[in-house]
Amino acid sequence: MTHLNRREFLVGAGAAAVAMGSPAAGQTPKRGGTVRFVHFTDLKILDPVWTTAYPTRDHGYMICDTLFATDANFQIRPQMVDKYTVSKDFMKYAFTLRDGLVFHDGQPVTAEDCVVSLQRWGKRDSLGRFLMAATGRLQAVDKKTFMLELKEPFGQVLQALGKPSSNVPFIMPARVAATSENDQIKEVIGSGPYKFVKEEWRPGHEVVYVRNPEYVPRNEPASGAAGGKRVYVDRVVWRQIPDAATTAAALEAGELEYWLQPPLDLVPRLEKNPNLTVFVADPRGTQGWLRPNHLHPPFNNKKARQALLWMVDQPMYLQAAIGNPKYYRSCPGYFMCGGMPYESAVGAPPRSDLDRARQLMKESGYDGRPIVLMDPTDVPLAHGATLVTRDLLMRIGVNVDLQASDWATVLARRAKKDPPAQGGWNIFHTWWISADVMTPAVNAGISGTCDRAWFGWYCSEQMEKLRMDWMRTSDPARHKLIAEQIQLLAYDEVPYVPWGQYVQPTVHRRSVRGVLEFPAVLLWNIWLDT
Repeated sequence: MTHLNRREFLVGAGAAAVAMGSPAAGQTPKRGGTVRFVHFTDLKILDPVWTTAYPTRDHGYMICDTLFATDANFQIRPQMVDKYTVSKDFMKYAFTLRDGLVFHDGQPVTAEDCVVSLQRWGKRDSLGRFLMAATGRLQAVDKKTFMLELKEPFGQVLQALGKPSSNVPFIMPARVAATSENDQIKEVIGSGPYKFVKEEWRPGHEVVYVRNPEYVPRNEPASGAAGGKRVYVDRVVWRQIPDAATTAAALEAGELEYWLQPPLDLVPRLEKNPNLTVFVADPRGTQGWLRPNHLHPPFNNKKARQALLWMVDQPMYLQAAIGNPKYYRSCPGYFMCGGMPYESAVGAPPRSDLDRARQLMKESGYDGRPIVLMDPTDVPLAHGATLVTRDLLMRIGVNVDLQASDWATVLARRAKKDPPAQGGWNIFHTWWISADVMTPAVNAGISGTCDRAWFGWYCSEQMEKLRMDWMRTSDPARHKLIAEQIQLLAYDEVPYVPWGQYVQPTVHRRSVRGVLEFPAVLLWNIWLDT
């Protein structure tokens, strides 16, 4: 396909991602009402630190707050923090919380809550682990102040604390954050703009949130996840409607207000409806992944993973998964394309080559055993990509065991390290927004921390050394050089295979105002103009 430049890509995607967050002159937000919302899948996991799943991340933003936040321009700004100081050598930080921070149970947020929350997050998140490895001391000074003292240089402290996507360093009460990072929290409580109504949560049907009347927003305009989080609606009801046609009909009939990810084949119909607004909330785009399990044969062998690399034909995947060329582009970069700071084609195969892929599978020692390919049939883009993978695997001589389920089941199963024949898996498809892959610091897929790595458990001492070198430097030219070295290594060791880049439209009724541009779903600042 033709490669679009960043402007062409975003404009062609119908990127009506303008600064929609602030009221126009003379416009007064209305209070009250309920926003009925459909995500791309059900919410089954409530712990946004335990999982990187985007539905759980979005749930986290509803109920929790963060010390720092990323605004619409991807700048880091204080959020729960009122003021902070940094030593001249950038080795000591002190943070003071702003007034009015209260958890949903009425208890004030303390510095100790922040410390314990960061410690748990830092054991789970890829960037958080690097921050904690560089930290000598992290402790509360008094009720509202805590300090972070580094033992070695680390140039990404504020970027880590304001990380916009999975895993977000959400602040929870210390008693909740004291839960092992390997276990899910039992109490769902934060200090954010909405409260989770556990009594009304019906998995597979709906999730209910109500406005938190005790929340004190910053006295600033909302911008991305930063600024004043003002809640005008009384309730948000997150509904689970598996059938896309039913969802579209409900939205058009006014029975829903907001649909996060309509299938692209329905978008032309929705665009023609004068009562609906179709826009791209994240114009930087999303990267599709084919993730192999590095623990078990055959993909514990590098040659088998390289076979996947030579097998994947990005235009084929994008056509099957996305369909409309104005929403997608091929991209050889592990850190994405279209004006991204570390965009590069270094190391990428010039084209797919099934003969070479077939030979590499043979050289890996593949013995013909079934390959468990997880297929989330309720997510059209992942389902489409999965069917392409099944076909290509068969064409290079692989015996495929396609196992269909919903996405929530995939999220649970991908955490299992058991052999594929005993409930584990070999391959699955996923996707990550640009905020989660655009630098070596945040890209969880290249984390080579073995048993502690993201699902698939890529293991590479060399990769971790390069990533730490990238983290330690503050020289832009050195950052670029190390990022290319990382990509070269990734194309040799193949932690995952990118299958292309795309943008995803969102749709809401025109009566919904104040929607914010951001990669995650943010449902504060909105009101109903009815």
